Amino acid sequence: MNRYFSQVLLAAFAVSALHAQDALVGPVKQSYTSVKNNLLKAADKMPDENYSFKPTPEVQTWGQRVAHMADSNIGTCARLKGEQKSVGAASKTSKADLVAALKESFAYCDAVFDAATDADAVQMVNAGRGGQRSKISVLWGLVAHDNEVYGAMGVYLRLKGIVPPSSEAMAGR
Repeated sequence: MNRYFSQVLLAAFAVSALHAQDALVGPVKQSYTSVKNNLLKAADKMPDENYSFKPTPEVQTWGQRVAHMADSNIGTCARLKGEQKSVGAASKTSKADLVAALKESFAYCDAVFDAATDADAVQMVNAGRGGQRSKISVLWGLVAHDNEVYGAMGVYLRLKGIVPPSSEAMAGR
């Protein structure tokens, strides 16, 4: 019994040590995955004919919001990789092209988030107009921006009678 208890305790310690290694980047990776899934589902839920919808003349169309997300994400992740890359989403108008660009931007960013470690989280990187910032700050900035845009897109969905992905579980209540 003592040997079994020791093995369980050792395994638990090893698991907690692995999680401790991701104390900084673990939460940002989880938040990124959550907002990524919401944005991809939202882009898919909006019907083709509503990609030109805008609630008021002063704001972007739904399609322009999706394009903004794709271009912004890939621009940020490319800077973190020291590259210049674009999906050119701003020039696209069809749902199929815009969803493909959004998926491409997330696939590109997935590699950046997957490679992020606590060891390099405090490394100073080029943050574009923001100058030099820590890598973790740029990653959190991307998540915050994606969440901000997703929140606004939720209004577009609601105006079309569509429940946003993040509210689906509560829709039946």
